[in-house]
Amino acid sequence: MTTTLHAPLARYAARLHADVGDRHHVASPLGAWLLLALAAPAATGTDRDELDDILGVPAPTAAALATALVDRPHPLVPSATAVWHREGCDTAKLTDWRAGLPRTTATGPLPDQAGLDAWAREHTLGLIDRFPLTMSSDVLLALASALATRISWADPFDLASAGQLGDTSAWAGRLGQVLRTPARGHRAWIAATGSAGDVAVHAARAVERDGAGLVVVSVAADPAVPPADVLAAAYEVGPGAVDDAGPAGRRSLFDLPVGEGPAWSVREERVRTHARDGREERHTAVLPCWSARDEHDLTGPGLGFPAVVRAMGGLLGQPDLRVEARQAAMARYGRYGFEAAAVTGAFALASLPPEGVARTAELRFGHPYAVVAVATDGRDGSTGPWHGVPVFSAWVAEPEEPAATDLADPPETD
Repeated sequence: MTTTLHAPLARYAARLHADVGDRHHVASPLGAWLLLALAAPAATGTDRDELDDILGVPAPTAAALATALVDRPHPLVPSATAVWHREGCDTAKLTDWRAGLPRTTATGPLPDQAGLDAWAREHTLGLIDRFPLTMSSDVLLALASALATRISWADPFDLASAGQLGDTSAWAGRLGQVLRTPARGHRAWIAATGSAGDVAVHAARAVERDGAGLVVVSVAADPAVPPADVLAAAYEVGPGAVDDAGPAGRRSLFDLPVGEGPAWSVREERVRTHARDGREERHTAVLPCWSARDEHDLTGPGLGFPAVVRAMGGLLGQPDLRVEARQAAMARYGRYGFEAAAVTGAFALASLPPEGVARTAELRFGHPYAVVAVATDGRDGSTGPWHGVPVFSAWVAEPEEPAATDLADPPETD
């Protein structure tokens, strides 16, 4: 399959985040897109045209992309989908459509509210307690998707004074401590993007499992850039951040002015360096802990769910169905990952090299910025369907102090 999910998902994410607005929030555009993609083959006429446009690819292609993800779950991103119907509504058209769903999609009679809530807890590692919709006797058909992750950083952050966010950061005066990149393991750079201009980028990698991983990418732009454009930049640079090749659009520090930038400062000093041309580039980053918990109404124009329900009405022989669609989402970003853990590392110092010059950029996530969590998938020695797929995204506007688990020393490992 040559079509990838990156561009269609980025386009849908722009719609969903625009519908939520500029407030502090987290969402999973992928979770909503998956449901639309699995339902879209049931649509006809103008509803099919609308869903093709919203999904960014024709319905059969979207369904194939969704099936590839759902039927080969990612080790660090448990996922599930379900379609439930009220007894007596199981028409022949509905049965035919269900036959084309991923083999792992749960089907059957509608659960009660307790059953829906239990399904939500089971498939989100207990992070979401309650299904976002309330069951009633009016419900004929329910579609659901769930995505979750709980990771530990391969290299945990250090702690630093919040003053290192910079003099222009309002957060520097509100917080006591923030996170700082460790000496090794994290990646940071300044990138040129089409939507937000030059941006500061930081990428933290999770401990991999079975050849698959997750990279959480933070992207900060000039504070004057609209949040929608910064989120678009995050989706632009995020998929490329999962590979070891040089990030697309990376700016050389020697092409930037020394001094303060919109989300960084660049300084130059004499050092000893092995750099081939005697010019070495170094990057560090400071950024806050944060968390968010949200519910989003997905019935707005351009998000696709009214068209999906109209398509379901066609399968059930009931064209005038009402629609309710919501998403519950949460995220927590800390020193050791989404839950406390530890990785121990060591340095080997080289012999004294010849003298040269180095530029160091400290990237400062000291004002609202975008975050996107991108899956990696190298199972079986090849690139799998999850590789480079953004799973969760957020607009960070309310930083937090490090939690008690972040302040503790990491436990020793064997």
